[in-house]
Amino acid sequence: MQQEQPGILAPLPHFARHLFFDLSDRELAADYLARLAAEVDGEQIVVGIGASLAAAVGTTIPGLVSFPALAGAGIDIPSTPAALWCWLRGGEPGALFHRGRTLEALLSPAFSLTQTVELFRYGSGLDLTGYEDGTENPEGEDARAAAIVTDQADPLAGSSFVAVQQWLHDFDRFEELAPSEQDDAIGRRRIDNEELTSAPVTSHVKRTAQEDFEPPAFMFRRSMPWTEGDAGGLMFVAFGRTFYAFDAALRRMSGLEDGVVDALFDFSRPLTGAYFWCPPIRDEHLDLSALKL
Repeated sequence: MQQEQPGILAPLPHFARHLFFDLSDRELAADYLARLAAEVDGEQIVVGIGASLAAAVGTTIPGLVSFPALAGAGIDIPSTPAALWCWLRGGEPGALFHRGRTLEALLSPAFSLTQTVELFRYGSGLDLTGYEDGTENPEGEDARAAAIVTDQADPLAGSSFVAVQQWLHDFDRFEELAPSEQDDAIGRRRIDNEELTSAPVTSHVKRTAQEDFEPPAFMFRRSMPWTEGDAGGLMFVAFGRTFYAFDAALRRMSGLEDGVVDALFDFSRPLTGAYFWCPPIRDEHLDLSALKL
């Protein structure tokens, strides 16, 4: 029976590390993916495969596409696809560093590491702005239904699709806002996380209310903060049965649906954007049969 990679639905760790790889040698892709599958249990390392990597091994995964580059009024959302994404979960930063080095060595020379982002939990699960992240995340079986292909008759049973974006916050600009203006931008009160019914239509909460889409756009968020030097922000991660929910929310945030741009863009912008397919687990290892491997 195919099951999801357990790290997808597990509680967020205190520390994590994201690794992004490009494919260096197409001839080696299948063999080195098989090596990876044998070493990954989906719990300490969650793996996502990009559309270009699926194509390199001669297969397409239904629903797996490249991340769309979008442009709204005064904003640009980049597409920065990668062949392979690995989310290293749990352990302290030193252990994650060495686990990443081991993974890089395992995948070389077929894959080359192009980006590493170190992540951590902030407080009780806050964004670095101090607001709670993922308040409307589904829970329990609702989370599994939102994030995972659960129909065992589906060839992709146990799979998930994930959107990954690195957002950079402008903290100086954010801190210039009065506390009430910050709350209005988010759509919640920071002090108690209560949703503001009087928040403007540009508030992030109102732009992305999952039940307001048709059909509803439920996704399962696994975002964590990142910092590098004086810079920082949020590594946004959203799992779904398909990319529909994330795509619908991003288009509305960008104003492409009705011309109203999310206030989040006043003090934050995405640096990256990529889509991946997360294979299921069978017999405690990645099942790559959908790739015919």
